[in-house]
Amino acid sequence: MDTEKKLRILVVDDETKIRGIIKKYAEFEGNEVEEASDGMEAVLMCRKKEYDIVIMDIMMPELDGFSACREIRKKSNVPIIMLSARGEEYDKIHGFELGIDDYVMKPFSPKELMMRINAICNRINKSKMEEKQVFNAEGLTIDFTARIVYIEGERVDMSPKEYELLFYMVRNRNIALTREKLISDVWGYDFYGDDRTLDTHIKLLRKSLGPCSKYIVTLRGVGYRFEG
Repeated sequence: MDTEKKLRILVVDDETKIRGIIKKYAEFEGNEVEEASDGMEAVLMCRKKEYDIVIMDIMMPELDGFSACREIRKKSNVPIIMLSARGEEYDKIHGFELGIDDYVMKPFSPKELMMRINAICNRINKSKMEEKQVFNAEGLTIDFTARIVYIEGERVDMSPKEYELLFYMVRNRNIALTREKLISDVWGYDFYGDDRTLDTHIKLLRKSLGPCSKYIVTLRGVGYRFEG
């Protein structure tokens, strides 16, 4: 998930001070925070509203964190980070078996916790985007997740670098891409070739695309653009 996007976070802990610390740091980063003081309250809140992530303590009154997690998982796959003052391996294994996404020991660094929150949300959001990510244009279909390209309904096999180059250009379609940017982003900064290597791969990619090669436009003196 884009870390600049506001997250809706549910913080569950029977210690007011802990909830306050997490809320302070999370809101400082522009997120929205709601609180629950026990597991039962957390379960009821998750049934009524969707959250981007839940931060939950294990030892709580009414309903402990493990039991609350089990109930939440019956209805939701919301990411859950478990907090605990106990570091026993059994607790960690039990938590992961229940479907938590991370386990953080108390006392913890609020800054590190926020980094873990952002990392989990980014990863999950990326996965969701890729699950749905199929590009369609006249005669061309690209399934990014499966790494499959269809030209006029027929599957086309390409080299790994052709796939990378095509996917990058399609994701940045209608943008003028300089040769330098294409080389640095597709090959990496440790690339020791020259512009001719890029031009050769573009030529091969156009050949693979056949009638759909029309989507790759040469920008003389600049680079290339995928129009679609």
